[in-house]
Amino acid sequence: MPDHVKDVYRTILERTARSLEANNMKCFIADTKEDVLPIVKELLSEGETVSCGGSMTLAETGVAELLRSGAYDFLDRTGKSPEEAEEIYRRAFFADSYLTSANAVTENGELYNVDGNSNRVAAICFGPKSVIVVAGRNKVVPTLEDAVTRVKRLAAPMNAARLGCETYCKSKGQCMSLASGSCAGMTDGCKSDARICCSFVVSAFQRIRGRIKVILVNEELGF
Repeated sequence: MPDHVKDVYRTILERTARSLEANNMKCFIADTKEDVLPIVKELLSEGETVSCGGSMTLAETGVAELLRSGAYDFLDRTGKSPEEAEEIYRRAFFADSYLTSANAVTENGELYNVDGNSNRVAAICFGPKSVIVVAGRNKVVPTLEDAVTRVKRLAAPMNAARLGCETYCKSKGQCMSLASGSCAGMTDGCKSDARICCSFVVSAFQRIRGRIKVILVNEELGF
């Protein structure tokens, strides 16, 4: 990609970073996905208990592999039975660090996340001592309204397809609430048992300064 394009994106990320910092979230900017891992390593301590939400971004940046390296006590639900996974969801509230991506990050300094099981958004809100969010520049949007639209048009359909959830958005490529062409509310959508949009969380000003750390990456990552 031409340098001038990356420079423009860098300006947007820097503006977003200032807004996140104003909301008491510590922010870092990584020029490439390869730059993410050193930042994450600095934010973690060997032997600490860590857990994570399901995330293509963590896989693409090598963070998921790092968590499985043996350097940490990783609460990993991969390959577990539903009952075992649920127990790990609960234990994650006592983790030292919880790692995840975001469905959207606004230039106003807000994190927007939508969840099906709700374990991910719950951990972001409360429990783990530290939350580390890694988000590519494609997740950055101007406003909260744009964040809602992004999930309905991109994140939900793509994640439903990735997870094999038989929902309207998987088959049609957008949330059914957009089908009429009129403005759809944040929580409007299908009634499928496989629906992945059940809990909607906006993280704005944080009372615990620095508990949430955000790494913005000047590349497109995840959904």
